[in-house]
Amino acid sequence: MGVRAVAGVALPGLAGASAGAQEVLFDAQQGLQAVGWRGFLDVGFMLESLGALLLAMALGALIGFHPMTPRTVDTLAEAELPKVYVTYALIGAIVGVIVLEYGLVIGLVVFGLGGLMRFRSTTETTRDTGRLIIVTLLGLICGLNLPHFAVLAALLAFGLIYLFDGQPVCRVVVKELPEGAVAAAAEAYRGALASAGCRILSERKGFTKRRVELVLRAPRASTQERLQAELLRLVPAELRGQADWEVE
Repeated sequence: MGVRAVAGVALPGLAGASAGAQEVLFDAQQGLQAVGWRGFLDVGFMLESLGALLLAMALGALIGFHPMTPRTVDTLAEAELPKVYVTYALIGAIVGVIVLEYGLVIGLVVFGLGGLMRFRSTTETTRDTGRLIIVTLLGLICGLNLPHFAVLAALLAFGLIYLFDGQPVCRVVVKELPEGAVAAAAEAYRGALASAGCRILSERKGFTKRRVELVLRAPRASTQERLQAELLRLVPAELRGQADWEVE
């Protein structure tokens, strides 16, 4: 029967186990060592981890906010995708750091957690799913006794949420526009929203249904009530319709 050594102690192993497999098992056991609160003193690890997470977020933003992306935005979900890319890039970097710190055995744990959340979670959007994965990973990192890395990852995730949610993506559908004035009404609504500081991401007109649909990014200090008041003030009464709002 084969024998493998863990931390200097001979343990019975699987018959015929290869030397490479024994080395992987040995490395995994060696990696699972608690760091604890003294990890905050490991400046080198903190800086290296911060650099890895920031690089992942930057590369995710490079892909997500590609100059060609706005040309293909038609729905609210598509407008939110660049934020999702950055969030999942952060998730990937967090997994990479803890796997590098503790070995492939943690990668199997993360894989199992991901499968559980995939089939058991009831989140409605990919944005909420990303946040669910992040908080699960934070709990896992705390359980591995890596509080310093948990705090670092949580601060970066908090910053992402503050940055992205500060400018929400909205969808406004204006129905029952005056007959024969759909184009003029769309122009009036687009101009009013632009005057309120909104960035128009996409616009769709329905001439037969007398409606216009706008997907936009609202300014940080705005609210739905404030934007609605601006539309009532700036859009002429003869071009107004019934506006329905959806905020992501």
